[in-house]
Amino acid sequence: MKNLVQKGNALDLTAPSGGVTSGTGYVIGGIFGVASVDAAVGESFALGVSGVYDLAKGSGDVIAEGAQVWFDNTAKTVENASATGLYPIGVAAKAAASGDATVQVLINVPATAAAA
Repeated sequence: MKNLVQKGNALDLTAPSGGVTSGTGYVIGGIFGVASVDAAVGESFALGVSGVYDLAKGSGDVIAEGAQVWFDNTAKTVENASATGLYPIGVAAKAAASGDATVQVLINVPATAAAA
C-alpha cells in the first residue's frame, strides 16, 4: 500500500520539555506511550503506543487484572482510579498488589485527561 506511513505501534515524535527516559510513560498531546530511548528536549525519539508494558504503579494501589487504568503524567505512575488530570491509557494485563512497584498495562486508548 503506497500511502502507509508507518505501522503505528511506535511513533516518531519530538521529545518535550525535560526530554524523555527510555521505559517511562509520557502523554504528549493526546498520545500516551512509552519512550523507547532516552532523548533530550527537541530530539526525535520512538514512542511505543501499543503493546503491554511494565509501568511504575501508584504507591499502595491494588489493580485487578483487566481493570481500566489511568496515568499521572506528573508522577509518571499508573493509577487504579480516575481523577482530575489523569489520563485513561488502557487496562491491567496482570493484577498488581499494593506492594508491587509496577503493573503490566495493555495500552489501548487515546490519552484524554479526565475532567473535574
